[in-house]
Amino acid sequence: MDFLARQGSELHAPAVRTRKGAAAALGKSGNPGAIALLSEALADPHPAVRAEAAQALGRLKDSSAVPGLVRALGDTDPTVRAAAVFGLGMIQDRSSVDALVLCLQDRESRVRIGAAGVLGRLGDRRAIGPLGTLLCDPFDDVREAAAMAIRKLRR
Repeated sequence: MDFLARQGSELHAPAVRTRKGAAAALGKSGNPGAIALLSEALADPHPAVRAEAAQALGRLKDSSAVPGLVRALGDTDPTVRAAAVFGLGMIQDRSSVDALVLCLQDRESRVRIGAAGVLGRLGDRRAIGPLGTLLCDPFDDVREAAAMAIRKLRR
């Protein structure tokens, strides 16, 4: 059994730890063939597996993973949403800007912080206005991340 088939099989194992480990291994593989398997894992019943799959997709740095990661931004679990932001940040595809802008309104500060950082790195100046709304956020870390992103975008 080849690597992708073995890891794909482990993504369906009963143990969460095994599924999470398979997702991590696929992300480290650098194999674009892993994208379909990891995209499927974004629907795993356990949030730890979904979060690992999102991060693993980011590590593959392939734009074909963007649609699945954008869908994961709507996950009910904030850890998964934050991992999807991380994944999109690794891929650096400007097609994710609109979805990341929506994340600036997420109820979880870590998602807002991550989205602000990724938007600053993507370099799309359309994000300046939405980032400006975070300058009044109740959390210092969110305000700081937004200010830093705005500075990067204005350079």
